[in-house]
Amino acid sequence: MLISDDDEMIRAVLKEVLDEEPDIAVVAVAGDADEAIRLAGHHRPAVAVLDVRMPGGGGARAAREIARCSPDTAILAFSAYADRASMAALAAAGVTEYLVKGVANVEIVEAVRRLGRPPS
Repeated sequence: MLISDDDEMIRAVLKEVLDEEPDIAVVAVAGDADEAIRLAGHHRPAVAVLDVRMPGGGGARAAREIARCSPDTAILAFSAYADRASMAALAAAGVTEYLVKGVANVEIVEAVRRLGRPPS
């Protein structure tokens, strides 16, 4: 999985939480949309967790480009913002699921697992 957030502390905490799970492997961590797109194209992760508002065009741009270069990657938006306009823009960009920062770690792990499961 890929984590992308412009806040270094959030990247570190997400990585730590997800690395503790034996069935989840964090393959890349990015600090902006450009890096997220490049890393997704290289690693082709099952899941990408994207911050909504980050440098390089934000989560919506990253989601669109990741959907193009790594079409099998499910995208989870992770944001401090829960307004309908942001959520609608991200859904249109290819975001599969949306979580608001501050949710319990178990919810993040469950969402990543859900999105990372192969289709049955």
